[in-house]
Amino acid sequence: MNKTAFLTGANVGQSNLLTKQLAARGWHVFAGVLPGAPTDLVNGPNITVVEQDVTSTESVNASAEVVRKALGGRGLDLLMNIAGVANVAVGVVEAADLKAMERLFQINLFGQVRVVQAFLPMLRQNAPGSRIANYSSGAILSNPVSAGAYNMTKHAIHGLTMTLRHELAPFGIQVTSIIPGGVLTAMSANSHANSKVTWNQQPEAIRKIYEPVLGKTVLQVLPDFLEAKGSSPEQAVEQTLKILDLKKWKPMHYVGNDVKPMGIMKRLLSDAQLETIMRKTFQIPEYKAGR
Repeated sequence: MNKTAFLTGANVGQSNLLTKQLAARGWHVFAGVLPGAPTDLVNGPNITVVEQDVTSTESVNASAEVVRKALGGRGLDLLMNIAGVANVAVGVVEAADLKAMERLFQINLFGQVRVVQAFLPMLRQNAPGSRIANYSSGAILSNPVSAGAYNMTKHAIHGLTMTLRHELAPFGIQVTSIIPGGVLTAMSANSHANSKVTWNQQPEAIRKIYEPVLGKTVLQVLPDFLEAKGSSPEQAVEQTLKILDLKKWKPMHYVGNDVKPMGIMKRLLSDAQLETIMRKTFQIPEYKAGR
């Protein structure tokens, strides 16, 4: 029988490409798609499109029931928690919009928790050997300025992974955090223009305080870095498929040309040393008296 997988956020982006690649490999992929969102995915021999809004417990539970019925008593081999957004609650922490931040957590973090809760019984059916891949981010290594809310959700996702690794180890269910770096998808396209728009959405008083010290980092250095070091969607998918082929998963697996060196540095350097390198890389100035 075909291996089975459920992928969240499959209407576009990395999840969309992974859905197609896994289906081409002979997997039966249940592709979670936000209701009403445009997508090129259609039901076929190896793909079943399932409506799912990860911010709604009712929707997630309903999607799990659709998959359960389609499996006809069989279990699930793989869950990939990929759905997420980035350009919400952007800006320095001092001026963060708390309502927007709550929305970001509902999508990025609590969405993953809802999906894990709803789909774990099906994964346990196929244990030992079933797996969960939660998408975190290279942001948890670089901790970029003006992306504090996003960074917090991604740190929390890795915390979820680490707890699940302990809780599910007795059942033989492996869990990992996929740590992608910058991937040049629609979400990260036009990074210079997007950075300018989100920076200018902050209160003018806050911009006057932070722009002299962080404006260059946010508006030039970070977008330049993404465009120069980011991976193509195809490269990211190829690297992710190699992770899925591994027999044993580590707590973290890195995807992307930019984040892999940071992963090596994380292993070799102290947190303080890594922080110093990140500040130099992203041109974050040190304090100077009289500034």
